[in-house]
Amino acid sequence: MPDDAAPILYTFRRCPYAMRARLALSAARLDIRVREVVLRDKPAAMLEASPKGTVPVLVLPDGRVIDESLDVMRWALAQADPEGWLSADAGETDALIARNDGPFKHALDRYKYPNRYEDEGADPAANRDAGLAILQDLSERIAAHGGQLFGAAPTLADMAIFPFVRQFAHTDMDWWETAAPGPVKTWLAGHKESARFRAIMKKYPQWAPGEAEPVLPLAGPAAGPVAG
Repeated sequence: MPDDAAPILYTFRRCPYAMRARLALSAARLDIRVREVVLRDKPAAMLEASPKGTVPVLVLPDGRVIDESLDVMRWALAQADPEGWLSADAGETDALIARNDGPFKHALDRYKYPNRYEDEGADPAANRDAGLAILQDLSERIAAHGGQLFGAAPTLADMAIFPFVRQFAHTDMDWWETAAPGPVKTWLAGHKESARFRAIMKKYPQWAPGEAEPVLPLAGPAAGPVAG
């Protein structure tokens, strides 16, 4: 069990924003108390900490609240960055993440959830193609850099982006397998199969006051699989 004074993370297992926060906190090897939430039944303590009601929400021991996923990632890596996720060019990193969180997420949402955007006349196929164009550029970069976005080893950009590419791929896996560029498919598969991702995707019951707060897994290369 984690230290009672450890930071608290409100998270939702399947949210890509929460995934990337958990990835960075795990990589920094921090002692974190996990509170799994159900988004249709958000706990009062989470809404008191962050009234906007989205995950992740990280509550630090001194009362500070970090409720943007990239801010959680950067805070975690500022505590410890043993794998060098911050070693890549900061400007290029920011640009790649901004494109992911802007145009790619816009296309992803309208491809995956077209009924939510009927008033816009959202065309799922057109948005899938818009997302694919961005992925084609990512794929060329991955191929040119030896397997990841900035080299042979993943950095902040890889870990901030791949949860959203995963969501895009899972919208229609048959289409993904036939249409996605090879390098980005291999890149995504590697991250999905990694020990750390399997660990941070562990299932927890919905947290309620007085319930246990499991520690965030700190998976290393030798960690075994976790049930999906």
